[in-house]
Amino acid sequence: MSTFLFDEFSEVSAKQWKQKIQFDLKGADYNETLVWESNEGVKVTPLYHQDNFEALDIPKVTEQFAICQAIFISDEQTANFLAKDALKRGATAIQFEANEPFNITEVLKDISKNNEEALHFKLNFLSESFLFDLIENTKGQKIYLNIDIIGNLARSGNWFSNLEQDHATLENVLAKASKNVNAVSIDASLYQNAGANAIQQIAYVLAHGNEYLNHFEGHTHKPEGLEKIQCCFSVGSNYFFEIAKLRAFRHLWKLLCDTYEMNCELALFVTPSLRNKTLYDYNVNMLRTTTECMSAILGGATTISNASYDTIFHKKNEFGERISRNQLLILQDESYFNEAAQFADGSYYIEALTKQLAEKALDLFKDIEKSGGFVKQLFQGTIQRKIEESAAKEQAQFDDGSLVLLGTNKHPNLDDKMKDSIELYPFVKTEPRKTLIKPIISRRLAEKLEQDRLEKE
Repeated sequence: MSTFLFDEFSEVSAKQWKQKIQFDLKGADYNETLVWESNEGVKVTPLYHQDNFEALDIPKVTEQFAICQAIFISDEQTANFLAKDALKRGATAIQFEANEPFNITEVLKDISKNNEEALHFKLNFLSESFLFDLIENTKGQKIYLNIDIIGNLARSGNWFSNLEQDHATLENVLAKASKNVNAVSIDASLYQNAGANAIQQIAYVLAHGNEYLNHFEGHTHKPEGLEKIQCCFSVGSNYFFEIAKLRAFRHLWKLLCDTYEMNCELALFVTPSLRNKTLYDYNVNMLRTTTECMSAILGGATTISNASYDTIFHKKNEFGERISRNQLLILQDESYFNEAAQFADGSYYIEALTKQLAEKALDLFKDIEKSGGFVKQLFQGTIQRKIEESAAKEQAQFDDGSLVLLGTNKHPNLDDKMKDSIELYPFVKTEPRKTLIKPIISRRLAEKLEQDRLEKE
């Protein structure tokens, strides 16, 4: 008997499998009965076979993902304490968020500069002098400045200052940045949280990034820092689609960089989506973020910052942050996901999804470029309108129950009361102001339903 078990069986082709399925259907139509179509227009079949297998060229991920703890700086000493505590408890990267300049020395006091832990900065302002100070005070440390002037335009409706000054600041920072500094980022999480489907997210972040690459194309000497770009994605609970989304983007980003003859070093910073998180039955959010983090790992994320189960309605708290961090530690150390970035390679289903998403996203990207590029379509309102259409379709599915959020629009606990537990306003805030373009607004699916329940408590 052969030592290889499957040598004992004759091969069955994809055609033979399909014939058997059609026979068992007893006359029912194969496509109508077993093939379904996603919101992106991707057709999912019941059978994936080696006969139809075609793998894309996707760059390999050579390092295990970093576990990032997000910290908002309201007080420098507190932020410093929280960062050091998170690093002691298993975090391998820190993301500092700030709305205004802060005391860099105080925030980074006694934080290692041995390149083992990366520091990410999410600055909701653009100050050339502050960024220069930040670079100077973090020599020897691997840092991500996450400058995204186009992302700020899409999110807020305005440039930080104006088009020329924002680009000038970006150019000056890139010229100042050393090898340990990753200056530019592309915020794709905004599009996901606003309701864009997977194909739109991939195409928009490609077009978004292409604006930066194209801006520097005419320069005699391209800044070295431009070859290190971080893309920030959010992933939802459509498990296999989210894995394929990240893989498809990595494939297309390589093609785009090859076109510019640039050897771009891509970093993927991934967070769970907030769009499907809920106020009621909030413990289910832990289940959602677990599978979303798994998708991020298998999709090739280099850094993952998990969202706390109560992040939409509670202020930052030690318990919630510890649970979210421990979810990643369990995945990494106890669930054998520490080197799982390549596990999806060779899966017929995931490879087929990746190929379809990549092809459709590339077509959309080309249409955007033919129409004048991403920024032009933002000013025309085209991007905003397309995202709103996708979001409305998804919202309608949630409202009619075909898209299920367990504990919210399916099997809700009507005795669950939340009015006295809310510390943060969990709904979209309206702030009338003058903007250059219509901003892209993040919105959770359950907001209207939750507002109705709160009013009846």
